[in-house]
Amino acid sequence: MTNTNDLKAEHVSDIVQMALSDHVSFADIEREYGIAEKHVKALMRDTLKPGSYKAWRKRVRDFSDRRAHYK
Repeated sequence: MTNTNDLKAEHVSDIVQMALSDHVSFADIEREYGIAEKHVKALMRDTLKPGSYKAWRKRVRDFSDRRAHYK
């Protein structure tokens, strides 16, 4: 598992873009960058504005309730 503090700025940006995408799962992010779901959520919390983070989490929860393999 990669420590999120050891990531380069461009990797953080890529991970945030992937996490914001409705077509990329946490498993895809973990496969590419070695970062577990809980660490992606923490990275998003630290990177996004509070309102944006809350909206993203709500969207991820809503999608995951409807689709078993979303995020």
